[in-house]
Amino acid sequence: MARDRGEPAAVRVYTVCDESKYLIVRNVPSLGCGDELGTLFSTYGPLEECTPMDGEDCEEYTDVFFIKFSQVSNARFAKRKLDESVFLGNRLQVSYAPQFESVLDTKEKLEVRRKEVLSRIRSPAGSRPEGVSQYSLGQGSSSGNSHHHMSSNKRDYTQAMHASHIKDARFSHVSSNKDYFPSESMNATVNLVREKLDQG
Repeated sequence: MARDRGEPAAVRVYTVCDESKYLIVRNVPSLGCGDELGTLFSTYGPLEECTPMDGEDCEEYTDVFFIKFSQVSNARFAKRKLDESVFLGNRLQVSYAPQFESVLDTKEKLEVRRKEVLSRIRSPAGSRPEGVSQYSLGQGSSSGNSHHHMSSNKRDYTQAMHASHIKDARFSHVSSNKDYFPSESMNATVNLVREKLDQG
């Protein structure tokens, strides 16, 4: 369905069923520029077809073109980059056309997406939960990550000690065997830093 010229593109999430290697390009200037349009779209992947659609309704002095890519991924890339882009003075309106798919096209598209999803699931980067470090707190390491973690703990310890001295000036020294802070996690951090400093 064609959009009004002044109407902004709606935000939409496309599923694999909506996407297609077939595209319809509207608002192309009626200047016999099919070759130029094909050249533009071919920069995003191999084209199998780029032909005008004479039977489609369109605004005056504009044409509608049918584009077929060899791969859905190329069509997806082209649509993302060229929809609402300016071509010879007109703003193109690019949309997917899954209605032109054959049963074989749809089956192939779903199979490709299935393989992509499985590949992402099995990749090492996706196997480790987000936010979980590969180094445990009890392990010593000379890597940059471990150094950064130790620096952060020392900084937190220094800030906490400074705040405690401001709160109560009577305490000039904290016993190494005493849980000084009300927060259990802060006490654990202090003990960890002490152990690391003793080892160092």
